[in-house]
Amino acid sequence: MYQERRYRDWIREDDLLRQEVRVGETDLLILAEGDLRKEAICAVKEARGQIEEYIKKDPSFASSLTPIKVREDAPFLIKEMALSALSCKVGPMAAVAGAISEYVGRRLLPYSKEVIVENGGDIFMATSRPRKIGIYAGSSTFTGSLSLKVEPGQTPLSICTSSGTVGHSLSFGKSDAVVVLSKNGALADAAATRIGNAIKEKKDIDRGIKLAKKIKGIEGVLIIVSDSLGVFGDVKLG
Repeated sequence: MYQERRYRDWIREDDLLRQEVRVGETDLLILAEGDLRKEAICAVKEARGQIEEYIKKDPSFASSLTPIKVREDAPFLIKEMALSALSCKVGPMAAVAGAISEYVGRRLLPYSKEVIVENGGDIFMATSRPRKIGIYAGSSTFTGSLSLKVEPGQTPLSICTSSGTVGHSLSFGKSDAVVVLSKNGALADAAATRIGNAIKEKKDIDRGIKLAKKIKGIEGVLIIVSDSLGVFGDVKLG
């Protein structure tokens, strides 16, 4: 089911060409130095094809809410999702949006040194100049007033968000936003889900930070619940 991405109206990067790509349930916003829609569609079809074909062999990959072991002949993308799920103790599809955004972004890098791929709030970014990413956290007081600052030296970087109050993705928590930074898109997505599941109220922010510290490969995390927030790692706020 298509869900309107109203937060995309906030995105303003005048030095890059804005383009949208939709293939099946995958709905991407891409910012790059030129028109890369053809290349992006090919990359999305590659990624989705690998996932869909694997699910035909092992339907539990799509339905499991806990880590599963994948076949030895599974594609690299499938193995990355499964490994990230294992690290975060969630099902492999918790990593799908972040995995696809990184897959597509890296496929586009040979054509543009500046690439931003947004997939339902999960971002892959490679940039040679400082960028700001606005934080959308539903009815939280921080929505529209808080942003992440990303320096070129941090990229390529994945920035993934989970929310228990915004969007259609499955979450067992009540956070307005859990934002995870990692070099690995699948891990960032899975970790955002895992940490988000642990947040039921404001007092759980510290619990979420402690959990983030235990997940190897996370570079930073931001947790927002209403008018409260917690930060860990290499997170610069503006």
